[in-house]
Amino acid sequence: MKKKLVLPILITGASGFIGSNLLRRLIKNNISCNIIIRKKSNLWRINDLLKSKYVKVHYGDLSNKKNTNKIIDKIKPKTVFHLATYGAYSFQSDEERAKKNILDNSINLFKACNKHNFKIFINTGTNSEYGFKSKKMSETDILEPNSFYAVFKSAVTQYLRYISLKNKLPIVTVRPFHVYGPYEESSRLIPTLILNLINMKMITLVSPKISRDMLYIDDCVDLYIKIATNKNSYGAVYNMGSGKKITIKNIVEKAQKYTMTNKTLKPKFNTMNNKTWDQEIWLSDMSLVKKQLKWKHKINLDSGIKKTYIWLKKNKNLYK
Repeated sequence: MKKKLVLPILITGASGFIGSNLLRRLIKNNISCNIIIRKKSNLWRINDLLKSKYVKVHYGDLSNKKNTNKIIDKIKPKTVFHLATYGAYSFQSDEERAKKNILDNSINLFKACNKHNFKIFINTGTNSEYGFKSKKMSETDILEPNSFYAVFKSAVTQYLRYISLKNKLPIVTVRPFHVYGPYEESSRLIPTLILNLINMKMITLVSPKISRDMLYIDDCVDLYIKIATNKNSYGAVYNMGSGKKITIKNIVEKAQKYTMTNKTLKPKFNTMNNKTWDQEIWLSDMSLVKKQLKWKHKINLDSGIKKTYIWLKKNKNLYK
């Protein structure tokens, strides 16, 4: 890391997919982190990290204002990575829970952190804030959220952007597209596909024309750190993707290449109904990030799928 992160560091959602990978990267670089986790959190991604001298664990729920303020007053964070959320997966559909965990909890966290003059507060939004578009999704597009999850994420983005511009506070929102790699949720496309192929099974698939904007987790973490160590404009919003259209057909071909099942298993395209979010055009406009942050992804789909396959083959017991 060329530029140093300002300590103390706080990560919310450290037990999640992106949060756990961010935590691992910082620990690998001997950087101390504070994490807030609920006592009932599923910690399978970070169990091996909890005893590290670089991790300080704080147990709490962001919905509890009093406890949240107590924790934040103790940490006094200068760099905040806010990734805690609910509703990113189809099985998380409770509207009230989504509002509480996304909107209410984000406001609670921000207000607690704001008392301690943070240097950077990075909020994690979602590409779903854009809704369905027939072109690359740009940070200046009109938001047309397509789920309760996206509605409340959009509300947090707008709330923090307003606060940032009004009070000249260093707050940034990132909108990840399809991030994949080690520790991804088992129900998602990549781990489901590769784990089945390892066992010589083919999964049901939607139309081969459905596309995703794929970003390998290491590139995702790189961009979080880049933003945290960069001078950003107030209320900045950045896409987090590759800017490339990748079809389901491309993804399956790469996965079969590395599992060596391309000659023994035939893809079952169109055997699963397309979901409402399955679109033939779904990709990010990364020109703003390239211009302002001088950043672009390094790992292409071929390398990313290979890395994911090697990791899943070695760690498939984690998904049992």
